Order: sequence, then C-alpha cells, then structure tokens
Amino acid sequence: MPVRKPPTERQRRLGAELRKMRERVGLTLTQAAVMHRTDRTTVSNIESGRFGVSSDRVRVWAANYSCHDARYIDALAEMARERRSPVPNWWDEYRDMLTATALDLAELEHHAAALRTAQISHMPGLLQHEDYARAVFQEAVPPLAPDDFERKLAFRLRRSAVLDNPRPPECTFIIHEAALHMQFGGRKVVRTQLDHLVEQSERESVTIRVLPFAVGGFPAAASSTLYACGPVAQLDTVQTDAPGGSSFLNAETHLANYRAVLDRMEERALGPTRSRDFIRDVARRA
Repeated sequence: MPVRKPPTERQRRLGAELRKMRERVGLTLTQAAVMHRTDRTTVSNIESGRFGVSSDRVRVWAANYSCHDARYIDALAEMARERRSPVPNWWDEYRDMLTATALDLAELEHHAAALRTAQISHMPGLLQHEDYARAVFQEAVPPLAPDDFERKLAFRLRRSAVLDNPRPPECTFIIHEAALHMQFGGRKVVRTQLDHLVEQSERESVTIRVLPFAVGGFPAAASSTLYACGPVAQLDTVQTDAPGGSSFLNAETHLANYRAVLDRMEERALGPTRSRDFIRDVARRA
C-alpha cells in the first residue's frame, strides 16, 4: 500500500470545519458515524484531514448537522473538490524539497479572496525583487546549501505570480518605515527594491501603506502577520512568522484579535498616495 501523504493545512482546515459543525450540534464521533452510516474511525480521519471527502459528502454531512449557511457549505465543498482534482498545483513541484509550511503558505495565498499583511523589518514576500530576496536568504542561519538557496529563491519569486492572476486577491501591505531602511544587499539593491515597491503599488489590486517612525508604538510591533480572507469569513486564516517557524491560526478569537490589530495599524499608517511618495523619498535618499 502506498504511503499516504500528510494532509496540507488547507485539508486539515476542511476537516476541522466539519468537526466544528458536529460539535455545534453536540454529537459524539460515534453518534455522527451512525448518522452518516459509516464508522467512527472514518469520521475521525476525515475531521483530522487524513482522509479526503467528496463534495457531495460535505453537503450531506452539513445537512445532517443542520448547517444551512449556503455560502459556507459551497466553500467547503469546493475545498473538498480541490483535494480530489488530478491536476497538480505549481507548488506541488516543490513537495519533499521545501517545508510543508512553505507549501501551505503558497496554497493559502493562491486561494485567498484578499490578503492583509504587516511587515516590520522585511519587505513582504510577494513584493520582493529578486536581488532583495537573494540578499535576505543570504542571511539565513544556518547558511543554505547552494541548491537549497536557489530552490527557496525560485519558490519565493513564483509565489508573487498570484498578483498576476486574472482575479488576483485584493492585497493590503502595511510596511513599517524600518523595513524601507534595512540595507539588505546594499544601497543599490535597496534602491531597486524600493522602485519595485512603487511599481507594484500601481496595481489595482495592491494597496501599500507605510507606518512611519513618527507614529510611535503600534500593536504586534514584534512580529510579521498575514491575514488571508477566505471566500467566507469563517474560513479566514492568520499566518505568523517567528524564528522557530510559522503558525497558522483560525480560531474565532485569533481572527478577531488579528483583524483588530491590522485595523489599528491601518488607522495609523499613511494613505496609499502618501505612502507611495514616502517610499520614493526614501529611495532618493538611499
């Protein structure tokens, strides 16, 4: 029997949503299995993301759990359909070569209806120029082997293709002034990166807002945050970065807290036009 691939974050999320449905109506795994005419182990494996589930089964289970939110159910059914599609995604080329977290991030960005991100010391990954990204990876600890270096660089640059989709996600990038001044790669690379930032800000789907030093303190000042909006609010996801790795959060409390954090940061940030002028000014002085 072939080895079963571990579930992706998106697959685990589908299972978790089915588990939430069951728990809302107060059913145990055994009771749900009887209702669905299957066994307890199958229900458990589907809820953990280890087993796939068909779109039709998602709809039947939702009906059995008295869930009548049509948009939510449609979104879950679409997630189930994706898993069973024989067509690979571009990030599948990197499976077994990069971390599962990196692949999960690319998948999250690809399916997001909108993206909100706050960056304190780096440029947002989706807006990084190749020379700048190369300079960032050169600071990796421990140092990356040459093949791994080029592979991670290529992967980061391919992620930015989401901005070129026929229907790209609406993206809001909050960038602290500190990131504009960080000299990754030296002055020439930084100027190129800042010019690239201005160019990307001209996209209809991209909004860049700068948080100047002058605003003083702000929430979540010590970490970078990505808030990915799903097709319905229940399927939003937060991704955070830390030296020990990335985390994906989707509990309602986490989502509400991070929305509030990003709202407060946007309130204090410069508007899109002033931000573009601010970046141009930093580039002239770089």
